[in-house]
Amino acid sequence: MREVRIVFILALILVLSPIGRGATGAEARSPEAAQARRIVSIGGAVTEILFALGLGDRVIAVDQTSTYPAAARARPNVGYARTLTPEGVLSVGPDLILAIEGSGPPEALAVLKSAAVPVVMIPDGHDAAGVIRKVEAVAAAAGADEAGARLASALKADFAQVADEVASLHSRPRAAFVLSASGGTAVVGGADTSADAMLRLAGAQNALSAIKGYKPAVDEAAFAADPEAVVVMSGAGQALTAPMIFALPAFKGTHAARENRFIALPGSYLLGFGPRTPQAIRDLALALRPGSTLAPLPPRPWADEAMP
Repeated sequence: MREVRIVFILALILVLSPIGRGATGAEARSPEAAQARRIVSIGGAVTEILFALGLGDRVIAVDQTSTYPAAARARPNVGYARTLTPEGVLSVGPDLILAIEGSGPPEALAVLKSAAVPVVMIPDGHDAAGVIRKVEAVAAAAGADEAGARLASALKADFAQVADEVASLHSRPRAAFVLSASGGTAVVGGADTSADAMLRLAGAQNALSAIKGYKPAVDEAAFAADPEAVVVMSGAGQALTAPMIFALPAFKGTHAARENRFIALPGSYLLGFGPRTPQAIRDLALALRPGSTLAPLPPRPWADEAMP
């Protein structure tokens, strides 16, 4: 009986430890992770946080969403976060893999977690608290707690300032986020999306919040919602233009079309929810309200580089 109990306890330790599965957050405080010098970063926010922590020299490869800073784009690319291949990730010889929650597919993650390389899943989140959790998780995984505390403190101050500034604007314009458009139909961001979260943080109303998730817009419903602005992502692979969007039945004749209120911001900046999010909130809030002013945020080295 005593031997059975010992075996059970050992098995339980294995199951509950980061060795037995992909570690998350504070679970990743292992000597191996803290000494990691060859990090594969999967997720644009994860990569930005690593560079903001001063750990960019440890990043040896990134995924396709890691477009900022410029140094990240110079790293080998292991593919898209949701369609990873174990061979591609392991081929660069990492000693630590940091992946944003939602990376996959699950089979690929299972293979990576069974390899002799620590895999740490970083929790995602689309608000100030979520960004801080990402910073703390990345810092813990990389053994950079002090730098993480400094970064988290600065971000808390920036989020608080921009929230106060946005609240002072009073107006809450109706805006629609368009993810893509094809065949005369727009795919838009409804409730429970990162786009919805960003619109609300910028003090706007999501005109299409009756939709849940990212879904094709119903032309009549979108037109009836009469958004005052349309927000899209700019950057590589993004080809949406004002003439294209405002020719769609969903938006033709809306307030946004009449005023030509079309806002394009880089995708990783607008929806990445990394350390540049306070700056993105401020920029979106101003773009939604032409002529308004907001106090500038303090200069931050992780947010000062020109965007692609």
